[in-house]
Amino acid sequence: MKKLRVLISANLLLALIFSLLCLSFHADVSVLAFPLSLIFTLLLAYVSFFLLLKSDNAKHIDTVRRFFQYEPFVFIAAFVIQRAGKFALPRFIDIVSSVVWVIVMLSSFVILFFLGEKRVYACNEKWMKYHQDFPKAKSVGLKRVGIELLEWLDALVQAVFTIVLLNIFVFQLYEIPSESMVSTFLIGDRVAVMKTLAGPKFPLTDVGLPYVQEYERGDVVVFRNPHYASDRKNEVKTFLSQFVYMITLTLVKTNTDENGRLKADPLVKRVVGEPGEQLLMMDGNLYARTKDSAFTLVAEDSDWAVWNLNGLPRAIKQKVKDIPFTQEIWDECLRTEEERRSLDLVSAKLECRALTERFMELAGKTGDGNVPASLFSGDDLFAFNMFRKIDDFTYRLMTVDGGDAWFEHYMNDWYDGMENLSSYRENQIVTGPHLVGGDLYTDSRFRLNLMSKLLFGRLVVRNLEMIDEHIESSKWGSDVKRMDFLDAAQRLVTYIALLDQRNMGLFPANDDNGNPSFIPENCYFMMGDNRYNSLDMRHSYEQVLEPLYAGDPYSVQYLTNLAPQYVNRSRILGKASLRIWPLNRFGKPGRKNQQNK
Repeated sequence: MKKLRVLISANLLLALIFSLLCLSFHADVSVLAFPLSLIFTLLLAYVSFFLLLKSDNAKHIDTVRRFFQYEPFVFIAAFVIQRAGKFALPRFIDIVSSVVWVIVMLSSFVILFFLGEKRVYACNEKWMKYHQDFPKAKSVGLKRVGIELLEWLDALVQAVFTIVLLNIFVFQLYEIPSESMVSTFLIGDRVAVMKTLAGPKFPLTDVGLPYVQEYERGDVVVFRNPHYASDRKNEVKTFLSQFVYMITLTLVKTNTDENGRLKADPLVKRVVGEPGEQLLMMDGNLYARTKDSAFTLVAEDSDWAVWNLNGLPRAIKQKVKDIPFTQEIWDECLRTEEERRSLDLVSAKLECRALTERFMELAGKTGDGNVPASLFSGDDLFAFNMFRKIDDFTYRLMTVDGGDAWFEHYMNDWYDGMENLSSYRENQIVTGPHLVGGDLYTDSRFRLNLMSKLLFGRLVVRNLEMIDEHIESSKWGSDVKRMDFLDAAQRLVTYIALLDQRNMGLFPANDDNGNPSFIPENCYFMMGDNRYNSLDMRHSYEQVLEPLYAGDPYSVQYLTNLAPQYVNRSRILGKASLRIWPLNRFGKPGRKNQQNK
């Protein structure tokens, strides 16, 4: 009895301290935290200390037991309400409140142990006598129905709060919303994420358990999406939506952006870059280097990266909703990469000069004069538009004053300042003076820009040849040579449109002096396994038009959303430890995809 009295007294003192920590002087929702916790504390003191301990009245044991069952839940609710206001609390308050809540929770568990049906009556002779004299009688009729309904409601409320606490600190279920991790995960798969070792935080604070979990390349992790703002308003909204998501076991999603679209938050991706590394991806091959080593191929990345979904096993492929392209387009992608690698810059320069001379001959121009500023816009030089409007552009170049000068610059300015073109060759060495721009990715964009110019020049000249031969434009579509050029242009434009799904420049980028930068300590880089259908840490959510090669003032333009960023460990919620649904795919996510087995 003495132990129970001491425990309850200590618990009530801590509850009062916690209530005082909930004081808020702001005119927002946070002001409700203090009265909620204080009123509950006073009621708890009344039923436990005055009705039970002081009066030795055993008939209040069930009521006291119920209050202590709810104590952690009421106080965590007050904790959240106080932090749902407009203003952040000092970190010291967050720390002290968190520690006090944990002690209150543990002490309530101990008190509930002593208040258990098998132990509580042994604490006090009067309680034992009351228990013997007034055994619990079963209710009947409407009273029994009412009591059972209340018990069911009580069990439901406690279950909800228990699920929330487990989800915050122990494990959580997530539903896979997209196909970015095919075939490791399909849409609708549910995965369990263990959080305890990943340093889970108290809601709306950065206070929590210490980080114990370490991550390495190949781990599948769940993390907060850094693309979204993390201000207080958004964090409160995210927590409330996560609360609904938790208690409905992933069935209800309410976390939307300002346009009403569901947020892709959190994300499920795979760790592919570790602290201390600089990365580069070219033609689907991932390379990494550290301050102590040169770039080497990350061979294991091919175990999980899926590029061509057409190669998936039939049973998996039937469940995939979006296959970005056909086997034919994939083969053309590989063909384009081979053409880019084998492009001879010396021959390309000679052809550019020859096309320019042929243009001047057919158009009766000299190439002298000024280039009109408004001849072509950046949108006109967008790779797709260049070839879609090739006939219009041909007439414009031929008829507008300065069109010949523009063609001269467009076809030839790319090699200005470049000496010994034969020295530029792609090979397995990722960086160096043998590559335009110093690295494989920049060099590849330079070559794709040049390939686009060559096709553009060939088409313009072919159009002029047919004009010179008095062939009607309605018959141009049957010209075999012209159609071959257009087919090649379509293949190239398709590849350029997918360029930054398949490739990535130096990340982190070199500094202004050209020195390599590296992923900082406790930070990681993630990508989805389904590389052509994954908005991950390679990309932003907005596309911009930019030159394929920045060193060419007449560069072809393309749309890109490449904006790689790493993720701090503090945003990682944990590893995707177990796929629990559907049952026929139950198991631990592997480090190899179905396509690669």
